[in-house]
Amino acid sequence: MIKVTKLNGDVIYINSNLIEFIEETPDTMITLTTGKKIIVKEKIDEIIDRIIEYNRKISK
Repeated sequence: MIKVTKLNGDVIYINSNLIEFIEETPDTMITLTTGKKIIVKEKIDEIIDRIIEYNRKISK
């Protein structure tokens, strides 16, 4: 699970394995494999870094 911040300031955790793709339009939109779309404050690079960090933690 990675932590992201919705535009309204709410912090949520999403399962990074469910991310299908991420777009900046100019806001960052995460589309999940379920079809749900979430717009967040973080930039794509920050989300990718969080995914990598999470995967490192669980693979130890």
